Amino acid sequence: MAIPRESEDSRAGLSRKHSRAAVEPGAQSNRIVALLVAAAVAIAFADSSIVVLALPQLYTELHTSIAGVAWVVTAYNAAVAAAAFALILFVHRMHAGAVLAGGLVIFLCASIACALANSLTFLVTARTAQGVGAALLLAGTLPVLAVLTGSLGRGAALWTLAGTFGAALGPALGGVLTQGFDWRAIFAFQAPVAALGLFGALRARVDPVAEEGYTPQSVRSLPANICLGFVFGSLVGVLFLSVLLVISVWGHSAIAGAAIVSVLPAATLAVRPIERRLPGTTAVQGGTALLVGGLLGLALLPSTNVAFVVWALAICGAGVGLVVPVLSNAALDLSAGLTRSGTLTIGIRHLGLVLALALIAPLLASTLPAAGDRAMLGATAALLDAPVSLSEKIPVALDLQRTFDETRDGQRPDLRKPFDAHGAATDDQLAAARDHVIGAIESTITRAFRPAFLLSAGFAAIALALSFLPRGRLLA
Repeated sequence: MAIPRESEDSRAGLSRKHSRAAVEPGAQSNRIVALLVAAAVAIAFADSSIVVLALPQLYTELHTSIAGVAWVVTAYNAAVAAAAFALILFVHRMHAGAVLAGGLVIFLCASIACALANSLTFLVTARTAQGVGAALLLAGTLPVLAVLTGSLGRGAALWTLAGTFGAALGPALGGVLTQGFDWRAIFAFQAPVAALGLFGALRARVDPVAEEGYTPQSVRSLPANICLGFVFGSLVGVLFLSVLLVISVWGHSAIAGAAIVSVLPAATLAVRPIERRLPGTTAVQGGTALLVGGLLGLALLPSTNVAFVVWALAICGAGVGLVVPVLSNAALDLSAGLTRSGTLTIGIRHLGLVLALALIAPLLASTLPAAGDRAMLGATAALLDAPVSLSEKIPVALDLQRTFDETRDGQRPDLRKPFDAHGAATDDQLAAARDHVIGAIESTITRAFRPAFLLSAGFAAIALALSFLPRGRLLA
């Protein structure tokens, strides 16, 4: 569905049917307020994945398990989905300005609570509250942006752009904040963004009321929403698995990981001019095909090759840039009203993420232990084959085994230490053996991510299959 033009908005009677507003004069003021509110939308979508690069730090500092830190991600997305579905029944009867303000207040307070958390239980509880606030602010934002921009089409387009870019930017932004400060900075950063959004919404005194009711046309947006849900499910591979691989397996720093995954939002923005020129069906089919191809590339990584990951993430980012805006526009059924259709698409997007996390996390957890055992055997074989004297091999092998045994489950062992302690810094042969052993270990564990990446690609493949529905059904 194409974004409605101004004349269509006028015919829809925006000011009569969809809102009652007393906006302060000045188009420039409205634009600033709209940007402040859109920034809050971007952060709410970014929060789905913003803590991924901080998970290793959370794991260590909060003394928890892999499953425990996974709940820091899952709790937020599950809360957004659950709250959005609960809101569908009555949100269209509420003042959108009040919904937005309430959501921003809850999101702001929960962000501060997350930054102050000193236990996993408290953090997960605060993340759940943050998700509820996000659902409210995302649902209330759409009608408010429509009023601020003076157009249903422009309001929906700004909401879609902010959400698309925010979701893609999440991991990179979280990595920069974690490396520059620590994991608490992620939430400390969000609080002023929410405060500015709240200030802007209150300053504008926009109080639209969504008066629309349910219409049979609302059902027409379901295929686009379902397709969008599978697209977001596939993003688990892009936003989570690739980050964990680069940081936890390959040992790159959070800032290096942020630099690697920054190609995702860059590619998303880069293809925007192309997306505008393509027919909707072509953009959806091309975007989902790119997602499938990028995820298959990540699943079939030939080695610990950063350049290959960057290329695969660029392909995925281009796919996101093509498919998400088009499907978002189709999912926002303007004929049935922004409030209800917006709340529905929010719930389905995050349900896709939660479903994918629920399937992929156990799959990855089941493959990693066996991969660790194979990695240790491979490391031992590589060390025995190295052109190093037996008197050097045995102490290194014993120290290497000790390093594995002393490393907590879920942490990355310092594999260089046993070699460096026995003179690898000055012994070229021992240094070469060290690099060969580490490469063998990393390659083995990298292959353990393959089933999880393939499952993510399966979500994208389902979205691709749905994209071949007749245009009148998918992009009604």
